[in-house]
Amino acid sequence: MGDEVLLDLDDAGIATVTLNRPDKLNIFNLAMRDALIEAVTAVRDLPDARVMILRANGRHFSAGADLSEFGSAPHHLEARRIRWDRDPWGPLWDLPQPTIAALHGHAVGSGLEMALLCDLRFASADTSLGLPETKLGMLPAAGGTQSLTRAVGPASALPVVLGGASMDAERARLLGIVHEVVDDVEASARQAANRLALCDRGVLSAARRALHAAGDLALDAGLALEKRLESTTRNRPHRA
Repeated sequence: MGDEVLLDLDDAGIATVTLNRPDKLNIFNLAMRDALIEAVTAVRDLPDARVMILRANGRHFSAGADLSEFGSAPHHLEARRIRWDRDPWGPLWDLPQPTIAALHGHAVGSGLEMALLCDLRFASADTSLGLPETKLGMLPAAGGTQSLTRAVGPASALPVVLGGASMDAERARLLGIVHEVVDDVEASARQAANRLALCDRGVLSAARRALHAAGDLALDAGLALEKRLESTTRNRPHRA
């Protein structure tokens, strides 16, 4: 997995994935993307992993993509294609376990886009969030236009994406980008993870699947999916 991303699983079934390029503001280069894919895939396949926390070492959660790698490709579109082919965001969204992001410092660009794919987002008061890609002549194409819209709705997502401006944690909370602004983001994420780890794993996975599908399905199709999922969880042993 390398040193760019660290993975730990404790006795409670809480998997902690840590971004570990603190000297580079935890910006994503290709090696870090590959390491994140490996870590998320490992969490998916670990039978004892019940919840995942996504956190970062250093002063910042993540300042986004390593733009220096864009200059190493023949064209910036080719650089983007390489990144799409090595996509950690899809595996993160598709995890069966609940996911919690613990944000601090800069959480911008693909750093914020990654956090938006998590189920719960806690932020310390010092967190600065935003999608600055449009100001750099790019789309927030690590899922930002889709995940942000699903999180806060198009009316709130539009000025964040089009304006490219950063915001503080409280503004992000009011918009629904983060769920809570807390004094100790690590402790708050851990407390939430402990609560979720006590729940039935199959029920949580089914609930997340239904919620993820809700924005894309007509109501009757969504209710039918909910009914099918409920039938798969009925009479399951507790904490199975």
